[in-house]
Amino acid sequence: MKLPMIVAQCWDDGVTTDARLADILRRYGARASFNLNAGLYEAHRRPGWRYRGTQVSWLGWNEMRSVYDGFTIANHSLQHPHLDQIPVEAARREIQEGRDRLEQFFGRPVRGFAYPFGTYNETVKALLRETGHGYARTVGSVPHPFPPSDPMEFHPSCHFLAPDFWARYEKAKSGGVFYFWGHSYEMIAEEQWAAFERTIARIGADPESRWGDLPELFEASKPGGRASAL
Repeated sequence: MKLPMIVAQCWDDGVTTDARLADILRRYGARASFNLNAGLYEAHRRPGWRYRGTQVSWLGWNEMRSVYDGFTIANHSLQHPHLDQIPVEAARREIQEGRDRLEQFFGRPVRGFAYPFGTYNETVKALLRETGHGYARTVGSVPHPFPPSDPMEFHPSCHFLAPDFWARYEKAKSGGVFYFWGHSYEMIAEEQWAAFERTIARIGADPESRWGDLPELFEASKPGGRASAL
């Protein structure tokens, strides 16, 4: 009997639109990881930058627990630099302290990482292993993302706004895992939010797929792991 395809998703940066996105995910029982930059947040939300004429703001620590309740937390570095373009010790601090702060605040292990700007090199990958991360997401795309040849180069299936999203989704069924990513601030129009909700609803209603969490995916792939735990 063929097992359902596992669908995983992750979202970067810890911005205020994550609250709306998280509400949609909860409505349909969807699971997700959120990649956060612990050095960029203050006690309360604050403006960050503009994206296509729309203000993007960071969440405040005062709302983080409620926004991300029930979801996986992953590290996105401390302050979102190009890790391959800064001194090694600075990169180590970005990675280690970013993870430590998130673990202390949320009170749970942080195993995953997403490369800021999608840039990395062999030194950065070694730092991630050294600091106890189990996998690191790139911004590339592959037809069948799991298992990756190198967990520190974990390429997703596609971005959530990929024009061929559903074609990739169907193709991934032969590999068993579909993994997409994005930023909630990329949805700047109500039509985009409505389309995203339809996407989550459609995936949730597909009997040939089910939602999975990234850390559990890697745990289940280890010798003696339980794939059924997903």
